[in-house]
Amino acid sequence: MQNCCGSQRVFQFWLQSICIPTLKLFVCLFVYSLKRARPRPRLGDLIEISRFGYAHWAIYVGDGYVVHLAPASEIAGAGAASVLSALTNKAIVKKELLSVVAGGDNYRVNNKHDDRYTPLPSNKIVKRAEELVGQELPYSLTSDNCEHFVNHLRYGVSRSDQVTGAVTTVGVAAGLLAAASLVGILLARSKRERQ
Repeated sequence: MQNCCGSQRVFQFWLQSICIPTLKLFVCLFVYSLKRARPRPRLGDLIEISRFGYAHWAIYVGDGYVVHLAPASEIAGAGAASVLSALTNKAIVKKELLSVVAGGDNYRVNNKHDDRYTPLPSNKIVKRAEELVGQELPYSLTSDNCEHFVNHLRYGVSRSDQVTGAVTTVGVAAGLLAAASLVGILLARSKRERQ
């Protein structure tokens, strides 16, 4: 009988000190991985890739691939070097693995204009995107960039919030500079009049 009780104690010790903590660890790791997992893109989704100082955009076409507009010298994950390559006026439509295009950069699904524009059917988005692969298109940071390209494919509307945001920022900065200059001139004039 003593042998049986000794075995039970060993089993209980093993269960409480090894099995249950290990199980808790695995559950915690599983939950953590679910929280960190990126949502799986669907056909026609816009993919925003965070580069240093700007976002690169692509459109998901299935099986891990995206179609994107990139200057011929665009290197996946090149960051600031890619910005310098954008000084050209032509770009190539490429179909590449999302993991290659993103490189080590973070990315996310960002269909940010779905509330403003009705997306085209996903099969039509993918068809239009794949028909353009390999073509050389006009490229401009301000009017024909990768964000314009993917928004045109998804919504039929060519737009870039990065460009709009940059123009707004420059406009506000110019306005503040003009106001500061005017205040400086008025203060200088007032000071001269007092003397």
